[in-house]
Amino acid sequence: MAKTLPSVDVVTVGVGWTGGIVAAECAKAGLKVVGLERGQKRGTEDYLNVHDEYRYAIRYDLMQNLSKETVTFRNDRNMKALPMRQLGSFLLGEGLGGSGTHWNGMTYRFLPYDFQIKTLTDKRYGPNKLGPDYLIQDWGLTYDQLEPYMDKFEKTAGISGDDKNTFSGKRSNPYPTGPMKKTPMLMQFEKAAQDLKLTPYMVPSANVSEVYKNPDGETINACQYCGFCERFGCEYGAKSSAEITVVPTALKTGNFDLRYNSNVVEILKQGNKVTGVRYIDTVSGEEFIQPANAVVLTSYVFNNAKLLMVSDIGERYDPTTGKGTLGRNYCYQILPGAAGFFDEQYNTFMGAGSLGMCVDDYNGDNFDHSELDFIHGGNIALTQTGTRPIGSNPTPPDTPTWGPEFKKQSIHYYTRSFGIGAQGASMPHKQNYLTLDPTYKDAYGLPLMQLTYNFTDQDRALHKFISARAADLMKQMGAKTIVPNAEITDYNIVPYQTTHNTGGTVMSLTPEQGVVNNYLQHWDVDNLFAVSAGNFAHNSGYNPTGTLGALAYRCAEGVIKYSQSGGSLV
Repeated sequence: MAKTLPSVDVVTVGVGWTGGIVAAECAKAGLKVVGLERGQKRGTEDYLNVHDEYRYAIRYDLMQNLSKETVTFRNDRNMKALPMRQLGSFLLGEGLGGSGTHWNGMTYRFLPYDFQIKTLTDKRYGPNKLGPDYLIQDWGLTYDQLEPYMDKFEKTAGISGDDKNTFSGKRSNPYPTGPMKKTPMLMQFEKAAQDLKLTPYMVPSANVSEVYKNPDGETINACQYCGFCERFGCEYGAKSSAEITVVPTALKTGNFDLRYNSNVVEILKQGNKVTGVRYIDTVSGEEFIQPANAVVLTSYVFNNAKLLMVSDIGERYDPTTGKGTLGRNYCYQILPGAAGFFDEQYNTFMGAGSLGMCVDDYNGDNFDHSELDFIHGGNIALTQTGTRPIGSNPTPPDTPTWGPEFKKQSIHYYTRSFGIGAQGASMPHKQNYLTLDPTYKDAYGLPLMQLTYNFTDQDRALHKFISARAADLMKQMGAKTIVPNAEITDYNIVPYQTTHNTGGTVMSLTPEQGVVNNYLQHWDVDNLFAVSAGNFAHNSGYNPTGTLGALAYRCAEGVIKYSQSGGSLV
C-alpha cells in the first residue's frame, strides 16, 4: 500500500530546466515545493577529469535507461509500432538537470513569426498554403508577451551573445555576457556570408564567455573551449544548466525538498481537481502518494503527455476524426546542410557546444515563399563544437568505409573538413502524433508512449532548399569538395538526429486548440500545469531551450498566481 506523505503547495514532476525554474520561483515566493526526479543526484563534481567519449558520447551514460522505459515507433498507422531498444534519433536525459545537462547550450529566441504563424502566413500567402492536412495554429501568446520571460531566462543562464541578429524580435536588454571567441573558421564563415549579402551573427551561447553572477547570486564560470559539451556534463560549471543555477537557488530558500529516484506513475484526480501524484522509489520499490495543492509536469515531452494519458486527463487526439488535442501536433526537426573538404587545416578538435556563427536570412518568413512549396525555414550555422576521435571520421565521397584507404582519408580530413548545418522547422501534420501503445509496457506496468511520425512533403521541400543554401556558403568558403546532405525520404529512428522533440501538450488560445493555456495551466483542471517543449504548436528553425525557459518562467508566474487566487488564469 502506498504511504501518504504530508501535503505541500506544489509538486514538480522532473527537475531539469523547467522543474528547476518552477521550483526556484515558487520557493522564493514562499511556497513549499517538492521536486520529484526519477534519476539520480549529480553535479559539476561528478564530471571532473572525465573527458570520456566512449562513456558519454557512445555509451550514453547520462541518458535514459531504455530497459525500464522507452517509446514505440512507426512511420504510419498501417505499421506495427516497435520499441526503440537503443538510443538513436534522440537522446533522453535522466537525472538531475535532465536533458539540460548534456545539451550544447545554443539559446535562441523563437521569431515573432513563430507565435502567430497561421495568422501571418495566411495574411501574406493566403489561407491553406500547405493544405488542410497541416495543423498550423497560432500559439495563444505573442513574442512581445513572452519577451520579458525570455529576458529573465537569459539573465538566469548568463547567455553570451552579440545582438547582431537583425531578424530577431525586439529585445528589452542586451545579452548579459558578450559573445564567445571568434575563431579563424568562424571568421571565414562570416566573410563568406557577408560576400553572399547575408547577415551573420554569433550563436547565442550558454557556454558562458566570462565569469558571471546571475540575479539569484549563482556563479557560472567561463568556458574553457574543451570540446566536450554535447552528451557531457561540464566539470567547469561553465555550461549553464539547472544544477548550477535554479536548483541551488531553490534549495537555499529552505522551501524546496528535492527527492531523487522518484518515478511518478500517476497524477491523482478528484472531480475537476488534481490532489497530488503517486510515485515509486526506484531503489527501494516503495510506493508513495505526495498530496499537493498544485501539480506541475516538468518532465520531457513524451513523459508529460504519457502521464496525462495514463491518468485519463484530457481527450486524446484521434487522427481519423481530428478530435482531441492530447498527443496532437507532434513535431521534430529537419537537418539540411552540406559538408566541405578543404586543403588547409583547422583546429576542429577544440571548441564548445555553442561556439558558432549563423545566419537567419532563410529562417522563419524572412524570405519570400510565394514560389516555394513550403513555409518557414531554418537557422544556418557553422559550429565548432569539437570533433572527437571516435565519433568523427569524415571522408570524401567514394571513400571505402573500412580498410587502409578509409584510415588514411579519415586521418587526413579530421582537421580538414566540417559541416554547415541548419535546424529546419517542422510543421504539424494530422498523421504525426503521440498516443499510448496498446501492447508494450514499461518496468512499472504502464503503457509505453507510441510515436507515429514520418517526414512530410513540407519537410522534404524545406530540406532540399536549405541544403542548397548551405552548399552555397560552403562554396564561398572555398571548399574543394562540397557534399550537400542527401534528400530525405522516410524518417528513420535509428541514427541520431536531434533531441528537439516538440508537441503533444500544445499551448493554445482556446481549449479546442490545445491542452494548456498560455500560463501552461491545463484547460480542464485548473490546479494542474504542464510545461515542456510539448507546448510548442510547431517546431521552429532554432534550438528550443531559450523559448522553453521563457515558458517555464511564465508557468511559474501562473502557479504563484493560482496559489493566491485559484481558478483559471485566462
